Parts: sequence; C-alpha cells; structure tokens
Amino acid sequence: MISFRLGVDDLTDTRFAISPLGELMESLRVLRAPALHPLHRDWRRTVLAALAPADLPLLSALVGPTLALPDFLTPRPLVHAPAFAEELTVVRATPAEVVRRDLRAAHAPRPHPGVLRQADEPGDGPVLELLDALCALLLRYWRTALEPHWPRIRLVLEADITHRAGQLATGGARSLFSALHPNLGWRDGVLTVEKMIGRHTVDGAGRGLRLVPSVFAHKPAPPISAEAPPMLAYPGRGAATLWEPAPAPDASALTALLGAPRTTLLRMLAEPLPTVELARRLGVTPSAVSQHLRVLAATGLVTRVRDGRRVLYRRSALAEQLTTA
Repeated sequence: MISFRLGVDDLTDTRFAISPLGELMESLRVLRAPALHPLHRDWRRTVLAALAPADLPLLSALVGPTLALPDFLTPRPLVHAPAFAEELTVVRATPAEVVRRDLRAAHAPRPHPGVLRQADEPGDGPVLELLDALCALLLRYWRTALEPHWPRIRLVLEADITHRAGQLATGGARSLFSALHPNLGWRDGVLTVEKMIGRHTVDGAGRGLRLVPSVFAHKPAPPISAEAPPMLAYPGRGAATLWEPAPAPDASALTALLGAPRTTLLRMLAEPLPTVELARRLGVTPSAVSQHLRVLAATGLVTRVRDGRRVLYRRSALAEQLTTA
C-alpha cells in the first residue's frame, strides 16, 4: 500500500492535469499486457503493425515486470496541460543518477533487460547517451501511436476532469477519492492506494496533489519513489467511447443551425466571390446578401479580402469543416 499524507495546504493545492507523456507511458502498459486493456485491442494491433520492429524491444523494456514505469518518464505536470515537447524537455534534463535509479526501481528485483545495459555502465556518459536514445524513441512512438488520436483523447480527459472537479466542489475530498477507483481510500487526511507492490508513505509537505486522468490506465498509478511529490494517474471516465466511430453527418443539420440562405452562401463560397456575384447567382439584392455575410463574418465562418475596388468573401476553415460534413 502506498499512502499520501495530505495537509490542508495539500488539499487546497489539489489539481487536475493532463499529461501527454504520462498517457504515452500508460499506453506502453497496453502493449505489454493486452489482457488488462480489452478496450484498446484494435488500437494496439494498429500500433504494433506501424512501429519499427527495432523499436519494440526498448519500448517494452520501459515497462517493468510488474508493469511499473520509471518515475523520470512520468514527470509531474507543471501546468494543467503541457505539450508533449515540453514534457520531453523535462525528461532530457534528468540527471544520470536519477535515470539509473528509476530504471532499477521499475525492474526490481530483477536486473535490467539487455537493451538497458548502458544504465549499468560506469560514469554518466553511457547513461546520458541512453537517455538521448530514449527521448528520440519516445518522440517516434508519440508521432505514430498517440499524436494522431490526441485531440480525441484530450476531449475525453477534459470531460473527466470537469466531472471530477464537480465532485470535489460538491462533496469534498472524500467524495472525489471514493469515486476515482475502488483501490483508493481516504481517512484522517491520508489517501491510500491499495494493491500496490510498494509500501511507503509520502508526506505532501505543502506540495499539493496532482491528479492525472488516463484513458489507458486500468488502475491508480502513483510514482514508485517515496521521494517523488504526490501525484496519481487514474483511469478516466469515458475511455470506452474513445474508439467508437463518429456518427454519420446529417446533411440537414447545418441548415437547421444557420438557416437555408446562410447555408447556401457557405456552400457557394468554396471560391472567393464578391457580393454582387453572390446576389446575381441567388437572384436577390446585394443588400440582402451583405446582411447574411456580416453575420457569417462576425461568427468566423467567412473571411474577406480586398481585391482592388471589390471585397471578396470565402468560407473559413471552420466553415469548410461544417460544409464538408
């Protein structure tokens, strides 16, 4: 059991965060233990087919035999939603002794896999070379496995945070923690994480608690080290909806939203056109067209540019998405 002793200041500084790197590391558990993650079966199959075979041994070695992850590869987010590149920069700055310590902790009590043998070599040089190789590997993996899906993943995570924040606001810490997962308990200022291999207590000491939802986590996952500041990755709500196919677009929906005249204008504005030409094609007065164009421009659905004495209108990128759907 791992416990977090949280004082008043820690509870005041309890925040949610989204971690692209943390989500990436959780996804490696899916590759290693597919039976625990049936929801992501198709995603796993697609990713394994797309990865370079030479990358798989090292990626696999980043997950310990008990599915533990090295703490330096899951840094506590410094802001609500850091970019993947920002978190990777934090990892690149990890001291060699921390890299060596965290890799050992993730694989304890077994020795390192052969692909991590540089972590056992004397001096900082081999370890830092390994760190550079790991960062390059994680960037390749991110671009292949998560970046194409990240906008959708982030929406699921943001929805979870909105729900959890409401629980915290209306029911307090006890309501929040009891709803996060059955393995969590809260009593007398101590948050406990059951069914963990580690056995230690972390004192918040005013550092606050970071709660990080994950679509890939199957149970709460705190850092391995007792020295790490309080942080907890937990299974986010809505993961089952992540890979559902998008609903088929309804051709009449845009008309219901904007009305027939403005929808017709948007469909015509696939090419730049002036007001008079639009009016001629529609058989209405230029003033009637101008009135609709003003509304469409004010809502960001139409852009305009001057061409000599004329003003040309064209639908925006947002309108392009709407009309294409």
